[in-house]
Parts: sequence; structure tokens; C-alpha cells
Amino acid sequence: MFAGLPELGISNGEDLKETLTNCTEPLKAIDQFQTENGVLLPSLQSALPFLDLHGTPRLEFHQSVFDELRDKLMERVATIAEGKEEDRYSKLEELLEKSFPLVKMPSIQPVVMQVMKHLPKVPEKKLKQVMSDKELYSVCAVEVKRQIWQDNQALFGDEVSPLLKQYIVEKEAALFSSDLSVLHNFFSLSPKTRRQGEVVLKLTQMIGKNVKLYDMVLQFLRTLFLRTRNVHYCTLRAELLMSLHDLDISEICSVDPCHKFTWCLDACIREKFVDAKRARELQGFLDGVKKGQEQVLGDLSMILCDPFASNTLVLSTVRNLQELLGQDALPRDSPDLLLLLRMLCLGQGAWDMIDSQVFKEPRLDLEVVTRFLPAMLSVVVDDYTFTVEQKLPNEEKSSLTYPSTLPEAFSKLLLENRVACEMGLYYTLHIAKLRNKNALQRLLPALVESHNDMSFGDIFLHLLTGHLTLLSEEFGTEDFCSAVFDRFLLTSFSSKENVHRHALRLLLHLHRKVLPSRLESLVKTLEPPKQSSEPVRELYTQLTEKLDSQKKSPPTAPEPPTLDLGLHPVTVPPAVPTTPPL
Repeated sequence: MFAGLPELGISNGEDLKETLTNCTEPLKAIDQFQTENGVLLPSLQSALPFLDLHGTPRLEFHQSVFDELRDKLMERVATIAEGKEEDRYSKLEELLEKSFPLVKMPSIQPVVMQVMKHLPKVPEKKLKQVMSDKELYSVCAVEVKRQIWQDNQALFGDEVSPLLKQYIVEKEAALFSSDLSVLHNFFSLSPKTRRQGEVVLKLTQMIGKNVKLYDMVLQFLRTLFLRTRNVHYCTLRAELLMSLHDLDISEICSVDPCHKFTWCLDACIREKFVDAKRARELQGFLDGVKKGQEQVLGDLSMILCDPFASNTLVLSTVRNLQELLGQDALPRDSPDLLLLLRMLCLGQGAWDMIDSQVFKEPRLDLEVVTRFLPAMLSVVVDDYTFTVEQKLPNEEKSSLTYPSTLPEAFSKLLLENRVACEMGLYYTLHIAKLRNKNALQRLLPALVESHNDMSFGDIFLHLLTGHLTLLSEEFGTEDFCSAVFDRFLLTSFSSKENVHRHALRLLLHLHRKVLPSRLESLVKTLEPPKQSSEPVRELYTQLTEKLDSQKKSPPTAPEPPTLDLGLHPVTVPPAVPTTPPL
């Protein structure tokens, strides 16, 4: 407990023990020990007997003096560090040299840690001692840990790894949320709110203004993205940079070549739309990548691969296509649309680019513009034509039926091209948002065959299940249930557990709307096999429990309406006799 005192020439318990062992008069020896090691203030000696008279132990007195002096010293350390004197750090180094031998002493340790915290460069020897001692490492300030981490990537990785795992778990939990809604979904939170998350704030604090640590975190994120293909690491890459931007950490923002691009894109994500002005700014950044600096494309592609960025780009593309339809213009004639597709293509190619280390912007397949988008617009026209036809008087209606098939180019490129597939999926969501049952029944079965099974990814299924709540009444019809379940979700639920979970989420939310006969068969079909994970079994149990409780307590018959005419009671004053009493 008192290790280090002898190094400073201060007596400790062992010295007192030795003195008492070798002395002939113990009381005199104790008195001398107290005099030599007490507070060396002459005027104090005559005051101490007064404390004795009041029954105040010497230990209590010395402890209170010690605590007061320690607090004053720590305040003084902070004042010196914040001052402007040129020798302020040499003063702190000198104090550290004197106090460090007592670093294991609990009462002195806060002072040593305070001094180290305020030193921009703690001596290497001291850092090694702290790093090798688990107890000291755990209590030292993050400012000291940064100096240790910057030369110990493995140790920093051990500290960061649990946070990165926690981040992914939180994102995936949000996608499997029990709340199904169009208004409150995965993309509802604003970028600034997302950056207030625990993991982002902790990482930001750990990095501080240290460019080396920032680069290490980015390297961890690239490596994990390559290893897992998990796009949430791309989100964290952008959120981390913008969190440092919010704190005005210019030491890092000024050296990250993606800063201004990410800042501009962040504003677009906040508005959920890329307007013409920002589109030109983003294009300027992409066109401004100079020869020899192509490696920055790897980071730009990762930022564009962030699902929040992709969501904004595709929503903007759908809006752009609607405008083109109103102007009778072709997709290939719109520079704004071509830029959005270019950025989508760059984001979709992030994994390939980082994996191959060939930093070259991928070319957009022209067929997406010349064949897929026109085919998609023809689906919009079909739908519009049918809607107008239904509104005509009976004598003017033709024998037009709603088309059941899709243009060949639409289905072909949905399967072969990443950008086309992303567009097709978001067009399906757009249709669901419009509550267009016919178009949805036409589109959903076609999504079974999609590029890299993107239609069965968690982000799309999370959004689709939320959007389907808008058509809850349609689940009472056999045709709609068949399109959603038989011809889409149930085609892959047995091989993809995530699809199983989303199907159960949807049924848990809408079971009251589904036809009883259909509900019974769905519950049997979706019963989890023995090897299913806990979340699937838990969802299934929730569903069966809900259905059981529904059977046990049938809905009560509605009460007969009251004959309430909406008349409010009126206070009648007491009757006043018109004739005087006899």
C-alpha cells in the first residue's frame, strides 16, 4: 500500500516497525517518528494538543489535511497545463518524475494520473509501466491510453472490437424490430441523432484528435467489411467522420479526403433527397479525384455503400423518374438521373473495389438506362392506364384487364444487375406506399429471382413488411395473401432464416386481418424446425400465444348504441311562484 515511499526518502510502516523493534523506549521512539514525519509546520505543534482534548484522532486530522492538499495540487496541475507558459510541460514532467514511484498508492494515484493526463507526451518508460499493469491501465485517462494505443495496434483492436460488435448487433436488432411501420422504420432517425449512439460517441472519444488512431479504426472497418460484406460497417465509417466533424476536430477532418463529400451527402440523407445544387457538388468531388489519388475512391465507395446513402440515392432516383414521366422525357436524357445512378453504381461496387485494390470507378451498364428504366416506366404507364380505365363510365370502358406479367428486360436485369435490382426493389416499396394492390401482386413474385438474392436481404424485408401494414385490409383476400406469402416470402424461408423471421414478424402484426383458413395453414408452415435459432422460436411462440389468447377470449359483442342526441344537461333554476302565498 505504501510502496514507493522509501524511494522518495519518506519513512513507511516497515521503518516504524524496525524502529520499535530496536528501541529501548517505545513511547519516545513513537513521539520522535511523529515529529519527523508529521506536518513540518512549527506553529502546528502547539495546536495539536487541542485536537487531542476534543478527541479528534491524529489520523483523521492528517487525512483531512492530506485530502485538501491533494485536491489543491490536482487543481494546480490543471491550471499549469491550461496556462501559456513555455515551461509548463517541463514542470509537469518534473512532478511526474517525483510522484510516479507512488502510482500504486491509492491516495496518491489520482495525482499521478492527473499529471499524465495533461502531458501531451508521457515518457515512454512510464507508458510501458502503465500498459504492463492491468490495474494502472484500467484507471488511467483516455488521453494516456491514446498514447499507448497509437503504438500498440493489437491492444487498440482489443478495445475497439467489442464496440464494433455492439454496433452491428444494434443495427440488426433495429431491422428485426417488433414495430412494423412506414413512418418509424430503420431509416427514420436523422443522421445527427444516429451519431449520438453509444458506440459512435465512445469511438469518437477514444480517437480524440489522434489521426493515427482514426486511420486504425478505418482500417478495422475496411477489414471487417471485406470479411463479412456487412454494409453497416460502411454506415459507421460515415458516422464516425461526421461525429468528428460535429465536434470540429479539424486535425482529422482536414486530412480525410472524403470529409467534404461525406458532409454534403450527410445533408442529402437528412433531407432524404439529393437536390440539383448538392448533386453538382457531389459530382465535383467525384470528377476531382486526381491521377495518383485514385485510392480515395475506395473510401468514397464505402461511404456510398452505407444503406442510408443508398436509400437517399434510390428515393431521389424514383422521384426523378416520376418527373421525367410527367415531362415525356427519356431517362438517358437526364444528367441528374445519370449522376444518381453513377453514385449508386460506385457504392454497389465498394466491396469489389476494396477487395481487388483496383481503384477505378465501375462503369454503369448502359442497359440499366436504355432498357431497365424504360421497362420500369412502362409498368408505371400500365398501372396508370388501368386506373384511368376504371374511372370511366361503364359504356366507355374497354375489356382491358390488369397485366399479370412484367417486361422481359425488367425481370432479366433485376437478376443480372445490382443497380437495376436496387431500383426494382425500391419501386416495389413505392408501389406499396401508394397502397397499389394490383401492381404489388404483379411485382412481388418477380422479386424471387433477384441479383445476389437482394430481395431477401434484411433491409428490404424490414421496409417491405412495414409498408405492407398500409395494405392490412387486403390480407383478408386469398389473392393478396398468395402473392405475399406463397409466391414471395415462402419461396425461401426454409433456406434463409432471416426471411423466416420477417415472415413471422409480419404475421404477428397482421394475424387479425388474415383469413382464418389461410392463417391456420401459415402457422403450420412457419413452425420452426428443431435447429432454428432462438429468435425464430421466440417469434413463433409469441404468435401462437397471441392466437391462443384470441381463441380463449372471443371478441365481445358491441354494445347497442345509446340514444345520445348530443344534448348537454341544462341547470333549471327553481320555480318562482307567480302568485303570492296566502
